Amino acid sequence: MEIFVIAGEPSGDKLGAALMEGLSDLVPDVSFTGIGGERMIARGLQSLFPMEEISVMGITEILRQYSALKRRIRETADAIVAAKPDVLVTIDLPEFNLRVAELVKKNSDIRVVHYVAPTVWAWRPGRAAKMAPHVDQVLALLPFEPPYMQAAGMECDFVGHPVVTDPQADAGDALAWRQSAGIGDAPMALVLPGSRRSEVTRLAPVFGAVAERLTRDRPDLRLVIPAAAPVADLVKELCGKWPGDPLILDARDSGVDAAARKRAAFAAADVALAASGTVSLELAAAGTPMVIAYDMGWLSRQIIGRMLRVDSVTLVNLVSETRAVPEFIGKACRPGPIAAALLQVLDHPQQQAEAMQMTMDRLGFGGEHPGLRAARAVLRGLGRPEAGA
Repeated sequence: MEIFVIAGEPSGDKLGAALMEGLSDLVPDVSFTGIGGERMIARGLQSLFPMEEISVMGITEILRQYSALKRRIRETADAIVAAKPDVLVTIDLPEFNLRVAELVKKNSDIRVVHYVAPTVWAWRPGRAAKMAPHVDQVLALLPFEPPYMQAAGMECDFVGHPVVTDPQADAGDALAWRQSAGIGDAPMALVLPGSRRSEVTRLAPVFGAVAERLTRDRPDLRLVIPAAAPVADLVKELCGKWPGDPLILDARDSGVDAAARKRAAFAAADVALAASGTVSLELAAAGTPMVIAYDMGWLSRQIIGRMLRVDSVTLVNLVSETRAVPEFIGKACRPGPIAAALLQVLDHPQQQAEAMQMTMDRLGFGGEHPGLRAARAVLRGLGRPEAGA
């Protein structure tokens, strides 16, 4: 069996590597060609060119690199049609992947599977109908997504979210980290202003004003800010002088297992203030109660606000079908209400426990690995039996 698989960013590379591992376990003779990063290459992928060349997000960046991206889209589609794989699997990155899928379908009958459903449940529902002529099957990360894809005429399988397989720190790890960080048994709040420069720049002033209110009301509260490598310097510049002498965890620190330290900090925290995104699932996996806040530019706020189809954008709320996690989005992203909500959660953390556990259960915690489930779904779609079946 020959699989052509495309990923364009680290999260997709992780999904792709897990899928490749699952397919290798189920199919005795399988080969992989496509585009991917270190993890997929380590699993045997022959990458056409470096994944970073298509890791472009945001309208401005896409326009700036439009000519190069258009050329790579055409080159990739031509390579797929020439290779005639059993299936093309595109992973997220719809700006690139769905254009490749459209060209492939125009010039072949190769089956196309898209891994990670677009958020049509939140906004721009028409995207499902637009992708349906070029995509045969969708692999969804969230349990409520299949009906949206199926309604547009595509097969769709919920295969589980990768957060359920991520390693977690235990109580001993959390305690040891607290001691090493000099926090001891003081109350601790994580502050997570995002992993992109635009997010950090916009949210840092608001989150800083929240920090001022929190430390004024709870002088013993310690603030800890995990800083992703791409924005670590910016976080230090914008957040380092907040009240409360926040501890900034730089993911680039040498001689430190940054991932293990971050897991321990998540487990050690009593509450978290986080930008909207998949970080809410990471916090739920760690059992850390949270408040979600996010804002955007005025124009984006007006456009997205009118297009939004749900009353919550927090994944824990959506998956658990509760509204247990307070959120402050757009014009509601103001320091006073956010600080009040954090203090409420700090005093009553158990109010989110059931919703967080329900979220993990519904995402597949304790079940079959999402990569293996995704592999089984791909094989079912092809009508191909598994080894030993």
